Amino acid sequence: MANDGPKPWEQQVRDVAARLEEELRRVVTYINDQVVPEIRLNGTQALRAAAEELQKLAQCMDDRRAAGHGQTPPTPPTANPDKDNTQP
Repeated sequence: MANDGPKPWEQQVRDVAARLEEELRRVVTYINDQVVPEIRLNGTQALRAAAEELQKLAQCMDDRRAAGHGQTPPTPPTANPDKDNTQP
């Protein structure tokens, strides 16, 4: 008795694997086209908000340190995201 072709369950596994590969390609395309640009947009906004909060925290730390030592706290530099703050 000759067995020339794949067994039915082997063919089913191959079919499922092919469908999974195609679905995986669709998911990757969706993530690249839809999710990543949204994360980049909102990610920069989140970083800016975090930077503002860190600036406030640093100011509070400076204020506490100065209050403990009777010193005047240093004036923080003003951040301007539109200008390069480097000196020529």
